[in-house]
Amino acid sequence: MEVPLRHHRSDVVEHAIAVLDSYGLADLTMRRLAAELDVRPSALYHHFANKQTLLAAVADELLTRGLRPLDAGEWDARLTQAASQLRDALLAWRDGAELVATVHAFGLGGQAAYDHVAQALEGSGLDEQWRATAARTVLHLVFGHATAEQTQVQASSAGAIDAEPGGVDDFADGLSLVVAGIRAEVQSRHTP
Repeated sequence: MEVPLRHHRSDVVEHAIAVLDSYGLADLTMRRLAAELDVRPSALYHHFANKQTLLAAVADELLTRGLRPLDAGEWDARLTQAASQLRDALLAWRDGAELVATVHAFGLGGQAAYDHVAQALEGSGLDEQWRATAARTVLHLVFGHATAEQTQVQASSAGAIDAEPGGVDDFADGLSLVVAGIRAEVQSRHTP
């Protein structure tokens, strides 16, 4: 006789998000999550083959919650909006930037981050290869900046540093530089 499961996959992901936000990525372990759910760690493997697939599901859920459809308009305004939305989605959760960047780098999840940025570049006049390069460049800017911001906030709150994170103005300035570079590439392709 098979014992019915006490939790659905979505329950496990929801609790994993709560553990992530309360304790951070380093403490999001299968053992801690199982304790939060009042099950044995082995029960989690019914839903996830390993911790990496669990982390990928958590990253995907964070992106689902944080990314919204882009406004209509010119590609450069959509790109700025997409990057800003992504940054906000990553910063909404403790260690969210590190989590999403890691699972994306491993090819396990976080594809919505790239897709969101790439979608904004549609209609830019760049060919597929250059759109992909531009999307990856913006994605790396967002991942890097958001990870640095979260690291600085945590170090500051622990008393390890006195510095304040760069914040939204620093991010906006850097993004503006990158978008200007992409815009210049677009213009060079349309100038005889």
